[in-house]
Amino acid sequence: MSDGDPSAATAAGGDRAAEIDTAGAAADATDRRRLGAVVLAVLISQVLLYPGVPDLVVALGAPAGIDAGMWFLVAEFGAFVTFAVVWGALSDALGTRVPLIVTGALGGAASYVALASLPGLGLGFGAALLVRVVGGALTIGAFSLSITLLMDLRGGNGRNMGTAGFAIGLGAAVGSVVGGSLAGLGALYPVYAGAVVLAAAGLLAATVDDRRRTAAANNSEASDSGASDSASETDGGGFRDVLARARTTPGLLVPLAFGFVDRLTAGFFALVGVYYFQDPATFGLSAAGAGATLALFFVPFALLQSPFGALSDRIGRFLPVVAGSLAYGVATVGVGVAPAYPIAAALMVLVGVCGALMAPATMALVTDLVEPEVRGAAMGLFNVFGSLGFLAGFLVGGSATGAFGYTPAFLAVGGLELAIALALLPAVRSLSPGAGVIGRLGAEG
Repeated sequence: MSDGDPSAATAAGGDRAAEIDTAGAAADATDRRRLGAVVLAVLISQVLLYPGVPDLVVALGAPAGIDAGMWFLVAEFGAFVTFAVVWGALSDALGTRVPLIVTGALGGAASYVALASLPGLGLGFGAALLVRVVGGALTIGAFSLSITLLMDLRGGNGRNMGTAGFAIGLGAAVGSVVGGSLAGLGALYPVYAGAVVLAAAGLLAATVDDRRRTAAANNSEASDSGASDSASETDGGGFRDVLARARTTPGLLVPLAFGFVDRLTAGFFALVGVYYFQDPATFGLSAAGAGATLALFFVPFALLQSPFGALSDRIGRFLPVVAGSLAYGVATVGVGVAPAYPIAAALMVLVGVCGALMAPATMALVTDLVEPEVRGAAMGLFNVFGSLGFLAGFLVGGSATGAFGYTPAFLAVGGLELAIALALLPAVRSLSPGAGVIGRLGAEG
């Protein structure tokens, strides 16, 4: 066979392409694990504080009661709403994500240290709320952009978002259990622990390959070699252009609406659930007991995210999103009307399973709909709607509980989840018709 044999050249080229694909898949798998760990750490740092909120706000100078706990959580999530899209669009416009993730995580850790220092400085609850706003503005950058960088990886949108969902659920589970135990030792212990974990997240993020920067570099090389259209395909353009393109993506409001309501219920459980399970008039659990009960939701929510996300890649998003939301709403109502703690605990497990079914499919639907160059802004918008949902969960849950009691509040929140699933059923079907036997049965049923 001669040196110029075209078949040999083709075979060699095919082998090299296969080697590149294999190496790329291995690199994606490594970064998928690292980014999952970053999201995990961010969630742990956040949720560590939740079980001990009733005592923490008092230590920070607030009067006892659910109102102070509500505003403590609202301050952080208000910043999430304000800055999530800013971080995402900025990363698209600059063509980089990792440095912004590191900045957000380390800055968030510093805000936790500042929060824990306030009682010793004699500053009141107002200063604590201000620190929470600053910390939230920084932390949402680390959280949202880590998920966006997962979106940049290959391997299936459902799989990548399943990794994010697994990290979110596991982080919330670990944070609720450990946070409850730490709160029993001292009101400020969870804050110090959160600072350490968030700093570790920033250091780990620095080891991840910046896929957005790599894409921009490849685009520059292609442009230099004459591929004049590549710049417009890879570069997201200016900040305003990125934001406008993400906002006008057809159908994007559907997963944003589901994200809003899903996070509303999560915010409701984070605030009202803690008080509900600790209230002597209901179950009278300790902070550790309430944290462990929240973990009954978060553990299955975490463990099932990856397989359910991969399932949505095979059968489509329709059945996981719609059926998961309907079951989630029913189970949420059930927790609020449970006559005994074992029943409420079992229903918390069911809520976690249903949440795991719908969450990765909803996030994957965002990835399905948007162009790669505006993913940061789109995920930022998703997190804005999610954070607005958390805010609504805190405000509506806290206000409704204070005015009407726990049962009506659970009925309202669970009913809203049912309503959004039924109202948007046709829209989800049009965006993601079922695939495979199970998916078609769900979409046509």
